[in-house]
Formats: sequence, structure tokens, C-alpha cells
Amino acid sequence: MTDASTGAMTPATSGVLLVLAHPALERSRANRALAKAAKGYAGVTFKDLYETYPDFVIDIETEQAALRAHQVVALQFPLYWYSTPALLKEWLDLVWLHGFAYGEDGEALKGKTLFVACTTGASAKAYHAHGYNRFSMDEFLRPLEQTAHLCGMVWETPFVVHGASVKDDAALKAEAERYKARIASLLPTKTEA
Repeated sequence: MTDASTGAMTPATSGVLLVLAHPALERSRANRALAKAAKGYAGVTFKDLYETYPDFVIDIETEQAALRAHQVVALQFPLYWYSTPALLKEWLDLVWLHGFAYGEDGEALKGKTLFVACTTGASAKAYHAHGYNRFSMDEFLRPLEQTAHLCGMVWETPFVVHGASVKDDAALKAEAERYKARIASLLPTKTEA
């Protein structure tokens, strides 16, 4: 990658940029537990979009610099109306621009990994052709998978916590540990660094 101000090559860090988008995190037991599990992890840069941009005025240059500086981009959010929360969509629309993320000269994300971690209110059995929601989670996340493809990124298998609102504390703790292990698996080993 090239530093725009100097023209010199600058390597991407080997860490994970974890972008959390939850408009009511104080009321979310599941997303709070997941964020807490990954937040203090060495090699993870944590960004809470709703805390950083409560007015939806996104600093595009800062966000693009953060994307350039990380090898893995992790998006954590609750599935809202079969999609991402509004601010995450706005962040993607404004930051992942033509000429930056894709298109002519848009190679800033090429070769990086896109990882999605999301929570749902319904059980896993609701997410299939004959279930309540009629489609699988893979189908609901297809736009993000296509975004990764368009940007030349590696699509990592998503991490999904189903039935988040009805899980007891022990189940949430187990999900948080599973998430922490998944985040750790995305970090490079010392021999790769």
C-alpha cells in the first residue's frame, strides 16, 4: 500500500479492525458480551460506530485510513429487518468508495479479509427455506459477501448468534468465548508477523 502524503510503501498492520454497529448497545446483552470478549484482545482495534458518529457525520478520511491499516475488517451488528443497522450501511456507502474500495484504482481493500459477526432474535431453525424467515443467513448476508468480492477481499465464514435475546447468561458467556476464539483465529500467528 502507498502512503498518499509521501508516496512511500507502508505495510498494513496484521490486526483486526472490529467495527461494531448497534444503535442501542446498552440494551443488548448479546452484542455487549461479544464486544467485551473481543475488545481488549491484543491485535484488535475496536470502533463503535454509534458511539463515534451519533450524528451520522462520518469522517471518511479517518475511516479509510483505519481500513488501510488493518488486514481483517470485522463487522459486528444485530440483524435488523434482514440487514445491517442504518449507520453501518451509511458507513459502507460513504467510506467504501469507488476509487478507494473498488473500481478504477480502488484497491485499498484488495486481499484483505471481511468477517461478519451478527446476532438474530430468532432461532437458527427460522433461517431456511421452510422456516419463519424463508431464507438462510447466508442469503441475508449475500450483499456483504458480494461487497467483499467486488472489493477483492476474502470472505470469511460469518459468525452468527441465533436467538440472542432469549439466551441465558451461561449461553451468552459460551457464545462470547466462541467469538473470542474466532477473532483469535483471524489474527496472524507470530511466524506470519
